[in-house]
Amino acid sequence: MSCSRSCIGHVRRGSSGRFSGSQLIGKKVIELVGTSTESWEKAAAAAVERAAQSLRDLRIAEVIELDMHIENGKVQTYRAKVKVSFKFEEE
Repeated sequence: MSCSRSCIGHVRRGSSGRFSGSQLIGKKVIELVGTSTESWEKAAAAAVERAAQSLRDLRIAEVIELDMHIENGKVQTYRAKVKVSFKFEEE
């Protein structure tokens, strides 16, 4: 994946919750990989900012893995895998 500043890659979803009457209330957790040509911090922020574009009520973000893409002995891209949780309600 090639990005000039930052972008988002992989998404994995999971969920947990409880029933309240006829409604399911709980949280979902997704994993995102944010990238940046500048730093791991900016890569993690890119993942959270992308999640915030389509999800509401974000709760917690946890960086679970950091790595780098290297070409010709130089760091090209910083990558941060982030778990983001958010509240959801289903009727």
